[in-house]
Amino acid sequence: MRKPIIAGNWKMNKTPDEAAALINDLKPLVASAQAEVVVCPPATDLAAAAAALAGSNISLGAQNMDYHDSGAYTGEVSADMLLGLGVKYVIIGHSERREYYAETDETVNLKVLKALEKGLTPIVCVGEKLEERESGVTAEVVRKQTKLALLNVAQGDVAKVVVAYEPIWAIGTGKTATSDDANNTIKEIRAAIKEVFGNVAEEVRIQYGGSMNPKNATELMAMSDIDGGLIGGASLKAEDFSKVVNY
Repeated sequence: MRKPIIAGNWKMNKTPDEAAALINDLKPLVASAQAEVVVCPPATDLAAAAAALAGSNISLGAQNMDYHDSGAYTGEVSADMLLGLGVKYVIIGHSERREYYAETDETVNLKVLKALEKGLTPIVCVGEKLEERESGVTAEVVRKQTKLALLNVAQGDVAKVVVAYEPIWAIGTGKTATSDDANNTIKEIRAAIKEVFGNVAEEVRIQYGGSMNPKNATELMAMSDIDGGLIGGASLKAEDFSKVVNY
């Protein structure tokens, strides 16, 4: 059985004080959650978030990291810096990073390898653009992205990786894939992992990340291969996020 994992990606929202307030509102609402719960605030909020999360069942995640250990990389944050703040998870290769900040399959892979080396759990994002979906190449796109993201990952580390399927056309648009479409694409991702790594693919948790919200979470989470959600807008309100967590 794969334990569901619901992670909130706050993107570029909330000051440290606002982050602490949101977490304090959220804690009692998800205290009995059956799913694993993660919040991923901006880097500037991580220390405040860690303090607010102390003693709770919510884990701390980051939205990005560099694959270098240290050096002249202005504005970047290393895995060791994240670990020093109590971070356990890190989102890698989000479509916004790929689109706006020139993330490539190669840099995503380097970050995945570094996260695993350091003991962080990567939440690796893959997904197709609208024109790719309309051209009927969704399966090919997500299979390729998945295999390249996991290049050179050790067999024993594969099950530690979380994959998030986020159709780019459904992020922040209010549009969502049907539950069957989402599940079928996630099956393609799992099949790609199985081609390279074998049956351990059945242990890999794969989230859906395309505008999951309180209205559609129950239906999506009922699907055979959807193991959680990477939640954007709905994670910025404690009540909305808790409804997704407690689907």
